[in-house]
Amino acid sequence: MTIKKEDLRIVFMGTPEFAVESLKALVENEYNVVGVITVPDKPAGRGQKLKTSPVKEYAIKQGIKVLQPEKLKDTSFLEELATLKADLQVIVAFRMLPEMVWDMPRLGTFNLHGSLLPQYRGAAPINWAVINGEKETGVTTFFLQHEIDTGNIIDQKILPIGPNDNAGIVHDKMMVLGARLVLETVDKICKGAVKTKSQDQFVESGANLKPAPKIFKEDCKINWNKPIEQVHNKIRGLNPSPAAWTEIWDAEHKKITLKIFETEVIEDSTKPMGTIYTNCKSTICIVGNNGTLQINSLQLAGKKRMTTKEFLNGFKTLDQCEIAL
Repeated sequence: MTIKKEDLRIVFMGTPEFAVESLKALVENEYNVVGVITVPDKPAGRGQKLKTSPVKEYAIKQGIKVLQPEKLKDTSFLEELATLKADLQVIVAFRMLPEMVWDMPRLGTFNLHGSLLPQYRGAAPINWAVINGEKETGVTTFFLQHEIDTGNIIDQKILPIGPNDNAGIVHDKMMVLGARLVLETVDKICKGAVKTKSQDQFVESGANLKPAPKIFKEDCKINWNKPIEQVHNKIRGLNPSPAAWTEIWDAEHKKITLKIFETEVIEDSTKPMGTIYTNCKSTICIVGNNGTLQINSLQLAGKKRMTTKEFLNGFKTLDQCEIAL
């Protein structure tokens, strides 16, 4: 059964800039978005002024009703959500929903996930795909069910990962590709053309499913004993955020933390692993396991991110330092 765009009442749930692109695609293609659910405003910055989410900012400009519940199980929120009479809910980069929320619309609730499910279920699929050196990833739309990221798949699109792509580059490409998939998925729902498949059908016999759990600070520490390509991929996968880091012993044998954002693998060095060498003008190299990384941008604790040349202008004794293995 075909549904007209103006008759399909959509509630959109999301928070960051990544989600805005999908909401924008629905609005600009004249879908009837009757409400937006996003996080409450939070104090931010030195002045602790209340900051609204990018999704809220866009929704307000479009005159769309915004709800910002503290708790998704609150009776008052559930009652207000019910008054929107949504036929369909679309989730992009939001939080885990209780069944009483995702089961409310008559046509269900679907989520956009940043991987080719069932691979990389979890909170950080973009980061982990790059960290693991994948050559491709993608986006998936699926209907929600009880276990997180396990619902029946509606559609997928593949996204290549270039050898020098970092998580930020993949994020930006995926944001655009994901918005296109969200729009195509809603189009299919309107036309009654959705045919879902269980995620089991996407798993080849004997294949291992790779998880994408939330990343914590300790996960970002560089292990220089790992093969140099793995270290390079980890740095790419954590750039720009939350950023890979390492510790060095300075000239006075004090331990200093460095964040590393951009690297390239260069020829092997005869120097011992953990050695830092530099021309003190424009290059920094760190010797790892079976290879050497040239550092192109980095950040000293308490300072801003800099290019290697900028960094060396203010840090004259780096050639006297070594990695704290």
